[in-house]
Amino acid sequence: MPATAAEQARLRLIGEQRIPHRLVFDGTVVGGLSGIDYDARSGAWMMASDDRSEFSPARFYTARLDYDAAQFRQVRLEAVHLFRQADGSTYPAQGGEVADIEAVRVDPQDGSIWYASEGSGKLGLSPFVRQAAADGGYLAALPMPALFRDDPAHRRGPRNNLSFEGLAFAPDGRSLWLGMEAPLYQDGPVATPEHGAVSRFTQFDRSGKVLAQYAYPLDRVQGVPAAGRFGDNGVSEILVLDTRHLLALERSGVQDAAGHFAFHIRLYMVELDGATDVAGHPALAGADYQPLRKRLLLDLDAAGLDKVDNLEGMSWGPLLANGHRSLVMVSDDNFSDDEVTQLLAFELLPASD
Repeated sequence: MPATAAEQARLRLIGEQRIPHRLVFDGTVVGGLSGIDYDARSGAWMMASDDRSEFSPARFYTARLDYDAAQFRQVRLEAVHLFRQADGSTYPAQGGEVADIEAVRVDPQDGSIWYASEGSGKLGLSPFVRQAAADGGYLAALPMPALFRDDPAHRRGPRNNLSFEGLAFAPDGRSLWLGMEAPLYQDGPVATPEHGAVSRFTQFDRSGKVLAQYAYPLDRVQGVPAAGRFGDNGVSEILVLDTRHLLALERSGVQDAAGHFAFHIRLYMVELDGATDVAGHPALAGADYQPLRKRLLLDLDAAGLDKVDNLEGMSWGPLLANGHRSLVMVSDDNFSDDEVTQLLAFELLPASD
């Protein structure tokens, strides 16, 4: 897509489907869907759960999504696969390396599955990116820079539950982009209702070599939480549009006095040109750099939906009959009775439409 067309593109909502709350499928509890991707070879969709093996072992589902430019008709689960460690065992709920899987991608070269876990600062576990076979069996791990290792003193490195959230392949499949949800400790404070923050987007080659790294400017928290309650804003997924542009999904959650969350979701188009490569910056706080530029592509507050939930996964889908690209988002219900598993289908409208 030419730069001018990309910069003027927009999204149109096709429709919504939901998966029943805590649906039991093939002996597992469906929920926590934090990553989604489309396999063009098979026409199937992969949806990964961020369940830390508390309800069922760490896993991903394959599904069929029935939609076109006019209507989103159905979501049909087909199978569930368990992610496995190098020794063949499933990830534990406690003790050992607990997985918190936040993103999943189908390898465009061989159909294997890549997934990102944001680790756990509370458990002293660093985030990771790993490659699995189509059945979830372990294949390899992507080497990570020391920048992303957990620091028990919490002076550097990723914050607990605020690290690897976005994963996407470049158009040629030769490199991957990894998106941080929020700042590293040394990159500055997290977003508040008064000010935004900065996270890092990193491009790796398939061997784990860092090709580039950029600072992404985060919005402030979209609202003010009730006294003593929680509010945040961060990147919940990324996607590659073309060689010069990414998409970034920002998710802001704000609690009311009763503890219920309202989610404010915005999708941005991100331009790579002109931004400083910050791979050589051990800390962004106080550093001199040019962050990525972004343009609002979609504000879900204005989408006309009855409910906008905790959208965390995003993927391109098959081309529509008119030749336009389709895009699907999925929400993580956190296995909470207050939230839903929501899938939204969109059409990408080029500048001329």
